Amino acid sequence: MAAEIGHLSLWLALAAALCLSVFPLIGVHRNILALQWYARPLAWVQWLALTLSMVCLGYSFYINDFSVAYVANHSNSALPLAYRLSAIWGGHEGSLLLWGWMLGGWAAMVGVLSRSVPLHMVARVLSVMGMISVGFLLFMLLTSNPFDRILPWFPLDGADLNPLLQDPGLAFHPPFLYLGYVGLSMTFSFAVAALIEGRVDAAWGRWVRPWTLAAWIFLTIGIALGSWWAYYELGWGGFWFWDPVENASFMPWLLAAALLHSAIVVEKRESLKSWTILLAILAFGFSLIGTFIV
Repeated sequence: MAAEIGHLSLWLALAAALCLSVFPLIGVHRNILALQWYARPLAWVQWLALTLSMVCLGYSFYINDFSVAYVANHSNSALPLAYRLSAIWGGHEGSLLLWGWMLGGWAAMVGVLSRSVPLHMVARVLSVMGMISVGFLLFMLLTSNPFDRILPWFPLDGADLNPLLQDPGLAFHPPFLYLGYVGLSMTFSFAVAALIEGRVDAAWGRWVRPWTLAAWIFLTIGIALGSWWAYYELGWGGFWFWDPVENASFMPWLLAAALLHSAIVVEKRESLKSWTILLAILAFGFSLIGTFIV
């Protein structure tokens, strides 16, 4: 039952993301305040639906429901509970669900923490984030569904989690890394919203800077945890040299650091505007590359 509820929740999240990507933009274009106002509730509906999907997948791991293909491929009954739960993001399908859930969470946070931002800008930003969610949710549902069943016959026990991932460092490393990756979607969304509006000014720099800083901090923590793990697991040179995941995460980290400084310049001096927009787009592009390498 949990798998079916999780699957339906993904479709509900997709419906909310579709509405979020369309109606607020129509509201801005036609100056309909009601449609702009609905951006925040739609972002919360999307995140709550994705939260329910995460809970359902975690429950499937908790009860060892090996009729779910993803659980059967990444867990078994002898695996400690902590690693059974961290196995939620131990494979491709679960990592995509984690990414989508965090994207929904960032969007919901915009609705809560952007009360000082004009409604039309919030509507544009959340619409762009809705479009990103639509892409990821469609990809997940059509090609990488974590709730696919093995029916009518399914194994009595699972194949086990990758031994390299049965480690405390690797239990916390991907969530922090993804918080940084997905956080850069915020700066991308603000950049696209500014391009749609045709205005980049000091106020825009002030709005985008805290989100950039938060994403950079999470990415820094994720890279530090991954470096620590790579060092004691792989030996000297293991920080980044041997691990493509660490290399892939370091590139958006550098771009995010440059973006953070450029946003401060935009806020204080209203210069480097085009450079800041370009950095926001590049940082998110490299975070997408890092996501799929992970």
